[in-house]
Amino acid sequence: MQVVRTILVILEVLASIGLVLVVLFQSGKESGLGAIAGNTETYMGKNSASTLDKKLASWTKWIALAWVVLIIAVHCV
Repeated sequence: MQVVRTILVILEVLASIGLVLVVLFQSGKESGLGAIAGNTETYMGKNSASTLDKKLASWTKWIALAWVVLIIAVHCV
């Protein structure tokens, strides 16, 4: 039982680090290259940034869900 708990704690730590990194990589609502250098974004650059932001937002939701499940699992074991 201790081995299962150790594995769950390690997964929880990895999920925590992943969640922090994914949140830090996301751009804010009013930040990004356009806020720094003026409105110099092209159509393609704007779309690729939007796609990356959508992927990061999706990853944030899934990692956060895994993190919550892992916390519940650690406390139940």
